[in-house]
Amino acid sequence: MNYDNFMRRAISLADAYKYTAKPNPVVGAILLKNKIIISEGAHQKYGAAHAEINVINKAKKLIGKKFESFEELTLICTLEPCNHYGKTGPCSDAIINSGIKKVVIGSKDPNPKVSGAGIQNLIKHGVDVEVGICDELVKKQNKFFFFKHEFNRPYITVKIASSKDEKSHNKDGSSTWITCKKSRDDVQQVRINHDAILTGGNTLINDNPRMNARVNFIANQPKKILLTNKKNIDFTKKFFKNAEVDILQETNIKKVIDRYKNSEINSILVEAGPKLVNSFLSDGLVDELIIYESPDLLGSNGVNWFEEDNAVENFGFKLESSYKIESDLKKIYKNVKR
Repeated sequence: MNYDNFMRRAISLADAYKYTAKPNPVVGAILLKNKIIISEGAHQKYGAAHAEINVINKAKKLIGKKFESFEELTLICTLEPCNHYGKTGPCSDAIINSGIKKVVIGSKDPNPKVSGAGIQNLIKHGVDVEVGICDELVKKQNKFFFFKHEFNRPYITVKIASSKDEKSHNKDGSSTWITCKKSRDDVQQVRINHDAILTGGNTLINDNPRMNARVNFIANQPKKILLTNKKNIDFTKKFFKNAEVDILQETNIKKVIDRYKNSEINSILVEAGPKLVNSFLSDGLVDELIIYESPDLLGSNGVNWFEEDNAVENFGFKLESSYKIESDLKKIYKNVKR
């Protein structure tokens, strides 16, 4: 039997909860009797029941109505069922205990706590397991999660707003919006896609930013990270309002990122000034660079974003896409050295 269409449906089910499940990976699941869907669902909320548990519980209410025994059913799940205790119990055990005899999995879980153990537990208990259906789609859907476990660190995106001549701000310190309002609105979507937002002490003082994701849907807000060597921190700043903030007094950028390699944070968005941005670039820690470019020029009164000419290309970035936002240009670069 070809399960591709059912797996694609499960991926779509998972996608509906990508902002409330994070930093967990999104997972969708379907229970089939032959080619008929008995129940379907997803991991809806961080800390809540996993997708497999949700569809099993839904199906229990239909015993005697749509099927007689779980042995008749096939479970489709986008990611390998977990085999460890976290905020919930092992899904592989729940599947075995239900009586399900066949499981079709989109992708093996890269998390070392799982990484094949869920599959082996199912097989050991007589469950027929098929793996790799729409594998690339599942990995794309959870790209930060898979990157984290492949490279042993979070995915790092740097976002900057730049003038046409690659300037960050005026040397005299005067505050000005470089980009248009629609570009600034677009940034909110970039923020909510990430698990954490990192900035520096100078940005905190000079700009007094909120750096939350101002979106019109329910979502888990990114954690905030403040990197500063300043001793006297003004906690009345907007950055700290209703937010969980890690304050790190560390000058070694690699050590900062190492701090999160064993955390649940899969992605970090860096929004900072030229000095900190160039530190991340120089250390080779940037995977994606997003530039919102204004058509305006700041000229000799502006502060350079980059410390050298052709810095973006020299650091190994290639333009992946670009499009207009009113008069601005949004450019997305990917690090091709990975």
